[in-house]
Amino acid sequence: MSMTDPIGDMLTRIRNGLQARKTVVSTPASKTRQRILDVLQREGYIRGYSREEGEGNKASISIELKYHEGEPVIRTINRVSKPGRRVYSSVRDLPRVHNGLGISIVSTPKGVLSDAEARESNVGGEILCTVF
Repeated sequence: MSMTDPIGDMLTRIRNGLQARKTVVSTPASKTRQRILDVLQREGYIRGYSREEGEGNKASISIELKYHEGEPVIRTINRVSKPGRRVYSSVRDLPRVHNGLGISIVSTPKGVLSDAEARESNVGGEILCTVF
């Protein structure tokens, strides 16, 4: 069966892993997923990730989840732009998540960036997800 929303699938795996208090979750690999994980790692929401080559052409990514004093660092992680409804925003209209305490992850012409990096680079784009 083909997957219609691979990014949404990865975010759900992270959400479920945090709820089950897992230290590591696995997801199929893609460049877009790795760019999103780069932003999450830069912003301090995950410990890190590693790409593992599997049999044939099947690669996977192991994501190390982060906890602070027993509580997950990520409280909410929500998909904004979906395959059926794309959400685009100019640099002026980029949303602030929880008044700047959270981040939006934006796919821009300069790559996948957090909302603060997109404002700094003065570019808008597709809002992939919000994290708090």
